[in-house]
Amino acid sequence: MALKVVQSDAPVGAEIRGVDLSQPLNENTFGAVEDAYNEHGVIFFRNQSISPDELLDFSRRFGDLQFNVFGEDHGLANHPGIVVISNVQEGGRDIGVKRAGQHWHSDMCYTANPPRGTILCAREVPHQDGLILGDTCFAATHVAYDDLPGSMKERLAGRRAEFDFSGRKRAQVISQEQRDRFPPVCHPIVRTHPYTGRKCLYVMRDDCTGIEGVDDEEAQRLIEALADHITRPEYIYRHQWQEGDVLIWDNCTVQHMAVQDYNLPLRRLMHRTTFAAEAPPA
Repeated sequence: MALKVVQSDAPVGAEIRGVDLSQPLNENTFGAVEDAYNEHGVIFFRNQSISPDELLDFSRRFGDLQFNVFGEDHGLANHPGIVVISNVQEGGRDIGVKRAGQHWHSDMCYTANPPRGTILCAREVPHQDGLILGDTCFAATHVAYDDLPGSMKERLAGRRAEFDFSGRKRAQVISQEQRDRFPPVCHPIVRTHPYTGRKCLYVMRDDCTGIEGVDDEEAQRLIEALADHITRPEYIYRHQWQEGDVLIWDNCTVQHMAVQDYNLPLRRLMHRTTFAAEAPPA
């Protein structure tokens, strides 16, 4: 079956058909996959049977693996670079990061050079009475930028927001050592996508704690207004998971949020990798 790209009805999101990720992709096939990734911001492959090693190999095609701090406690054994996202417990201990991503965000925005993208591989998906739970939502930041009034675009031009690792309330406690390792950083509020040239909004509640050259009260109002604008319903693709899904998102083109509508005994188990960008945001 030839590779086929099936676009969603939303501003982002596309299914890639006709690709078996358990097999190495030739340059032409991977080039088509990467083009779809850059264009659609979120791509996914259904019915994949892919091992952890194959997941790592595929991830490295997009860029060097980028270490995620939560892999320190919840990395997959013998597979550095894979973080376990799960609500499952074994022996009274969480086997993965639970309730991860329950607020709108872009991965690792608190780092000086945030990752290019993230991959999630669905191992177990929660079901209840025939319903699939645990969806993930993605908001199109480039379309949100395009729809801003001209006066707001002028106001944001050249502005930078401060991002603080300790700003967001997280599902698990962060240590002082982790806080020290990730001091506050500043990134452009309007990022230019390095592959498409599209302008994308890069502002999130909680993660953004201020704006350079703007007093705190005004900055907070602006951050909240932009965060609400980015996540308007018309900008959102909502992915309903199936076991065997491999989904990739671009951390510039989209922000994402995990829907937390399930609890044990309903199980959710994901393997996550993150791959690096070539240069800091511009």
